[in-house]
Amino acid sequence: MQLRAQRDQREKRERRAAGRTRLLVCAAVVPAVLVAAGCSSDSGSDDAKDKAAKESAASESASPSPTVQAAAYGKLPEPCSVLAKKSLKDLVPKADSGKEGGSNDTATRAGCSWDSLDDNGVDGSQFRWLSVSMLRFESDATRGAGDKLAHDNFQKQLQDAQATKDAKSLKTEQVEGTGDEASVVRYELKKKEGTFKQQTVVARVENVVVTLDYNGAGLAGEKAPDADDMVKDAQKAAKEAVAAVTKANGPAEGGGGASSGSPAPSGAGSESASASASKSS
Repeated sequence: MQLRAQRDQREKRERRAAGRTRLLVCAAVVPAVLVAAGCSSDSGSDDAKDKAAKESAASESASPSPTVQAAAYGKLPEPCSVLAKKSLKDLVPKADSGKEGGSNDTATRAGCSWDSLDDNGVDGSQFRWLSVSMLRFESDATRGAGDKLAHDNFQKQLQDAQATKDAKSLKTEQVEGTGDEASVVRYELKKKEGTFKQQTVVARVENVVVTLDYNGAGLAGEKAPDADDMVKDAQKAAKEAVAAVTKANGPAEGGGGASSGSPAPSGAGSESASASASKSS
């Protein structure tokens, strides 16, 4: 009996020991499972982020690049033919054929000039100089639409004309009915030969800027020309030159007439203005 009781107690101790061993094993397994589950969760999150980033990049690459409206006018007229023979006869009566300016790309930049000297002997002489220049701007995705670039150049040329050195009695006026926007800068330049009356008309039609310079002087004692008459003649000639640009291109692709509706500025200036003054001297 005593041996049986001892065997029963030993078996109980063994069962209790086996139970504790199983608890320890389970306790060790649970953290490992949790760690594995945590790693699996992080990996899934990273994969999702990578996938989202790839989808975003693909979407951006599929988006169209910024576009800009095509310029309305694609060419310039022959510069020495923008004014009718009658107009040239009135403006520069003693001029021969016009002198075309040098340009590597006449579809973008072109110009022509005429000079006239009506020599009256001892009574003096009348000098006239006329120049028409044209600049055409293409639309550019980085720089902007052609008509906007032309508007910026229009303002710059007006400002340049207003800044002419030694200009006297300078005035700037808007010109109606000439392209999308136009202004005239008028002033006097006194030189040893006489007083030169200068008119610079700058006009924009669509993506083209037309600059017309017209000056004159009475030399060797001849009476100076009337400035108001010269302004009217210059404005009329500028309107004719702008019409020649429109005719050369046909109806504007953007709908013709005014393009961007950019307001005419009150500034002034043309690189040709200074050149014409130098030519006069």
